[in-house]
Amino acid sequence: MRRSLTRVGRVAVPTPQQFHDRVLAQADPQRRLQVPEQAWWEIFPFEPDSLVVKPLDPLTLPEPPRAGEGGVGCARCADPDADAVWANERWTLVAFGEPRLPLSVMVMPREHLDFGDLGDAMAAELGVISARVARAVEALDGIGRVHVYKIGDGGAHLHQFLLARPAGMLQLRGSCLTLWEEMLPVVPPDESAAVLRVAVGALEDLGKGRL
Repeated sequence: MRRSLTRVGRVAVPTPQQFHDRVLAQADPQRRLQVPEQAWWEIFPFEPDSLVVKPLDPLTLPEPPRAGEGGVGCARCADPDADAVWANERWTLVAFGEPRLPLSVMVMPREHLDFGDLGDAMAAELGVISARVARAVEALDGIGRVHVYKIGDGGAHLHQFLLARPAGMLQLRGSCLTLWEEMLPVVPPDESAAVLRVAVGALEDLGKGRL
């Protein structure tokens, strides 16, 4: 094993510099990678021949803190009920102000926790909340699927997205839904409120709805 590899248990992982160097080796002289294969998928929103991949940046280490890192300056902790449509003593369901999909909400813990901070009991609760909302909303006419996303690079307070794809719009299916979403018109308030009521109704025995 090369000394530059670090070990996690019995798993050897490359250093950030090794990984970055490996990626750069695949880039062209301008540090640009090839357009990814998914650019030719039917769900991809842009014409592949019109794309130019950005040059790779240098490594940024240590990484800058995310918003609310360590609970410092966390906007959600400062106002835990902001935009909440449902809540109990541990969780809130937070709605987007101007949704562009039939359902655009986040499940967030009241306590300042990230995904990996959840104990088994809270992780199970998150699964129950997410599955109930997805099941109820997917039963509606006009809903193709409910997508679940956890990314977390922007904010340190866990925020898991639940986004409903409209039925029949197959270009919006799969991993490109969030790209399409930003180009869609805002959903009329009465329509988004109706779907929110269904989502909140699926959780009524777990907490208090706010609609």
